[in-house]
Amino acid sequence: MTANEVAEVINGIRDKVRERYQKSHPDIFDFELPTLDGLGQARDRAEGKVAGIGRANPRPPGLVNSIIQKGKGAIARSLNWLVRDQIEFNRAVVSYMDRNFDAINAQNHNIMRVASEFAAFRSEVASVQQNLEAHGTQLDEQHRDLLKNWVNWRGSLQEILDQTQIDFLRAIRDIEARTRKSKEEHQADWLRLHGEFVQQLKRTTDEIQARFWDDLKQLSDQHEEQIQTELRLIRRRQESAPAPTVVTPTVAVTAPPPRFDYGRFEERFRGGEDYVSGNQEFYLPFFAARQRVVDLGCGRGEFLELLRSKGVHGMGVDLDPSALAACREKDLEVAEQGILEFLAERPAGDFDAVFAAHVVEHLPPQRLPEFFDLAYAALEPGGLIALETPNPGCLAIFAGDFYVDPTHHKPLPSAQLDFHLREAGFGKIEVHERNPAVDLIPEVRQLNEIEQLKGFRERFFGGLDYAIIARKIGA
Repeated sequence: MTANEVAEVINGIRDKVRERYQKSHPDIFDFELPTLDGLGQARDRAEGKVAGIGRANPRPPGLVNSIIQKGKGAIARSLNWLVRDQIEFNRAVVSYMDRNFDAINAQNHNIMRVASEFAAFRSEVASVQQNLEAHGTQLDEQHRDLLKNWVNWRGSLQEILDQTQIDFLRAIRDIEARTRKSKEEHQADWLRLHGEFVQQLKRTTDEIQARFWDDLKQLSDQHEEQIQTELRLIRRRQESAPAPTVVTPTVAVTAPPPRFDYGRFEERFRGGEDYVSGNQEFYLPFFAARQRVVDLGCGRGEFLELLRSKGVHGMGVDLDPSALAACREKDLEVAEQGILEFLAERPAGDFDAVFAAHVVEHLPPQRLPEFFDLAYAALEPGGLIALETPNPGCLAIFAGDFYVDPTHHKPLPSAQLDFHLREAGFGKIEVHERNPAVDLIPEVRQLNEIEQLKGFRERFFGGLDYAIIARKIGA
């Protein structure tokens, strides 16, 4: 294209743009379209606000600015659910304003085109009228109709223009009213949600703080309890007479056992008094109707306390001085003696129930028949004996629990104790597995997840301990 052709194209474009946005007509001095500059500026400001919603205000660069911007970004993202509807509404309003703006521009363009045609028509009418006046002729009926129609048409055009302006102003007013109302509603909702958020945050903070102080108090109480336990053990050792050799807590043996604090050993590996007492509540229904009970190897007297709480009289037998001191502090009746020696000295039928928890595994295997014979003799007819011992049918006890205690001799299967009980004259024997390994050892629980190993788990990983309960048969 030549320079002249390019200039013509540019001039054509300029004329079209000028024609589209022309506000007045040079031939109609009393005609001017309403300006849309204010509406366009309002739309631009609204679009700028919509685009800026959710953005953090810029600050000078630096570490503080990075931290603040990240904090503002986190707050903006956390409040996205709150302002989402407002943003959508704002965008809808801006879209509505854009469409109105375009519609009004198109309408102004059409009005301007009509005004141009009207100006041309009026020019023709004026020219005809001048010619008629110049020649001194009168307007004929056709010219009078034309002028009449022109007057009517001009009034209609003005009416349409006025109505358009009224509708436009009314629409703008409605938009402003709805925008103001929506803003007030969203502001009220935001204030309400902010208040609820602050209250919920305060409640949550108070709950977390309360739980923190409760946990701290619980830890403090546990620490205090541990300190008191240590002090009690030290006090019991000081109050107990020193022995030349250390013996097992249940029976005397020919060779002295390793020198260590067995009371502290039980506190660590068997559990505290609350744990042992809770575990032994299982036996209370069997001893509910008994009145003369002996607890062989009574330890710290947990089972004797349970019996006393149910109105059942019981006495304990043990050799550990610290355990006996603990029993005497609780005002329990105890005897410091080996269990075999104690049973041998009791008259026949002196007791109606015998209890021994984790005792028989401490006895030399060759003396087990003697133990059952002596227990049978010490019970009245129909008397009850209840024993608890580690269960060798559960392979988990061999992972360390059984052999942690150096005073254990050998694990005793329930079939072996059943044999000794029947040989001594006991009957109506019951065996109950206690403390399932699946509840205490997470690795055993994983065997349940493999269907093929479920039977293996039930057979070889049952209760870590078992209770065997029998009755004396005969006179």
